[in-house]
Amino acid sequence: MAEQLSGLADDRALLGRTSTAERVSDILRSRIADGYFPPGTRLSEDGIGGALGVSRNTLREAFRLLTHERLLVHELNRGVFVRVLTVEDVEDIYRTRALVECAVVRGLGEPPYALDALSAAVTEGLRAAAGDDWKAVGTANIHFHRELVALAGSERTDELMRSVFAELRLAFHVVDDPHALHEPYLARNREILNALEKGDRRGAERLLETYLTDSLERVVEVYRRRVGEDLTP
Repeated sequence: MAEQLSGLADDRALLGRTSTAERVSDILRSRIADGYFPPGTRLSEDGIGGALGVSRNTLREAFRLLTHERLLVHELNRGVFVRVLTVEDVEDIYRTRALVECAVVRGLGEPPYALDALSAAVTEGLRAAAGDDWKAVGTANIHFHRELVALAGSERTDELMRSVFAELRLAFHVVDDPHALHEPYLARNREILNALEKGDRRGAERLLETYLTDSLERVVEVYRRRVGEDLTP
């Protein structure tokens, strides 16, 4: 926990002079999405509040917001923990992803599209793979899909998917072989990008549909294998 708190203190500057529970929740959500706090982690009020320089009441409100987003869970007399997902949670996450991400690609309109950020996420994933950092590859993969959603130019859609992608990171943490999970999608992200660079949004949508179906099957397989294990905090 000391390492997490040390890094979290770096985010203190993001709060500015008008610190709010929403801003704190934004920081914690981003940290969860980047794999900073794994599922089952107990979040210390004193440690996190001290690292960010916020009051206990502000932090508790941030925890409440993230509990509402299903990222945290409060256990009576035990504290607040990063949530451990169920198989049903994972299936619902992918159902939401398919509805939103495919709709975004379908509604892109006429090319060319603004793909610089999407291309950067592909490069980020390849660089992480070259360094054999498969946790970072998973993060880059989430960045790719976040930038894909951002192509819609909709703040509401971005906000909706921020918490969905943070939940997705929780699912990735249960996978016991991140290399096997993430490696196939490096090439598939590139294929989707290539299709969009050519202005082929229908082709990109077909690739994305298959991608999400395959990814769901792989992640759910891991969850079903571990359903008898103790994944609770």
